[in-house]
Amino acid sequence: MSWWVSCADILTLVARDAVFMIGGPSWDVPTGRGHTIGIGHCSTISVRLYNFTGKGDTDPSLDPKYAATLNKKCKPGDKKAAVEMYPGSFTKFDEDYYSNVSKRRGLFQSDAALLDDGESRTYVQLQSHNHGLTFARDFGASMIKMGYVGVLTGNQGEIRKRCAFVNLFVRKWKIVQNNYYN
Repeated sequence: MSWWVSCADILTLVARDAVFMIGGPSWDVPTGRGHTIGIGHCSTISVRLYNFTGKGDTDPSLDPKYAATLNKKCKPGDKKAAVEMYPGSFTKFDEDYYSNVSKRRGLFQSDAALLDDGESRTYVQLQSHNHGLTFARDFGASMIKMGYVGVLTGNQGEIRKRCAFVNLFVRKWKIVQNNYYN
């Protein structure tokens, strides 16, 4: 672990701590390098509910009863409404996610896709049946692996002065502020 912390590291550390605070696992986060809880906005699933193939239909991989529940909460064109990502479990970090996915009640298309691949489908079914016996360990290991994906080093990237903005924007903003206040 390094004493230098990037904006990506901060996000990863916050995600780890938030997961732990609601009863999920914790894991070591490697720092020094150059996401099952909450809500989903209806606008992100509206195509899945109302126009999946462009013919006004619902995604056939979605459980029909779950789709009907979502249709009541997410009206066509509603850009403000939100729904629980995983009913009954949206404020907890637990293995119920896999139970919902195995019942075809995953909110997002990416959840449904887990059942399309044999290896991931087997893992979803395993976690669903054994109540997440290895879930905490596996999750921590996967977060560490994801931390190494797409890492920029040397001249490939930059260390941001403010995490919310690329440095070019920060420099331009300082020029605007200096011109305004001077």
